[in-house]
Amino acid sequence: MAGAALDHLVVAAATLEEGEDHLEALLGVRPQRGGKHLAMGTHNSVLKLGPRTYLELIAIDPEGAAPSQPRWFALDTAAMRASLQAGPRLIHWVARTDGIDAARRACPVDLGPALPMQRGTLSWRITVPEDGHLPGGGLVPTLIEWPDARHPTDALPESRLRLATLAGAHPEPATIRAALAALSLGDALQVTYDRTPRVGALLQTPRGAVTL
Repeated sequence: MAGAALDHLVVAAATLEEGEDHLEALLGVRPQRGGKHLAMGTHNSVLKLGPRTYLELIAIDPEGAAPSQPRWFALDTAAMRASLQAGPRLIHWVARTDGIDAARRACPVDLGPALPMQRGTLSWRITVPEDGHLPGGGLVPTLIEWPDARHPTDALPESRLRLATLAGAHPEPATIRAALAALSLGDALQVTYDRTPRVGALLQTPRGAVTL
């Protein structure tokens, strides 16, 4: 099985504009509009975090058609919608692999099938659970496989933002650690115990350290 590596962080917002305002105020850099995910009825904005690593801000596209299945990242759930009414937040992360089918089979946590997706000229395969839930409460990454050398960061300007640490907490941390180890991601996310699953990131910015 090919190993996986962190590809991008996922910040969700009730609206894309609200999320862009929030991130600009917090980080000092406004995300750049990405495009629409027609199959999921969502759209995004993006910020470069370094070579082949970025931050994705995602929201339901009010002009998009409802998808044939629940949207990814639990965006259709009442709990997520209520949470995002309180403000944008980091909800998840995505890891890239060159062997998505083998990787998802090796993971003891259900990641869902690998579906083909497209945004503009970019295309990829990505794991999406059939009910749209966040694997491991957001701590076990969604897997993505880019078909060639192209990557969203190729077209992004330098932001002077870098990911310093990714950490999370879960009521069953051993389960999460086992899933990360199966994906060769044991060192990518620090996992501790808490009653409620959560994920957080420390970013280095021109303003200093900022926590998402």
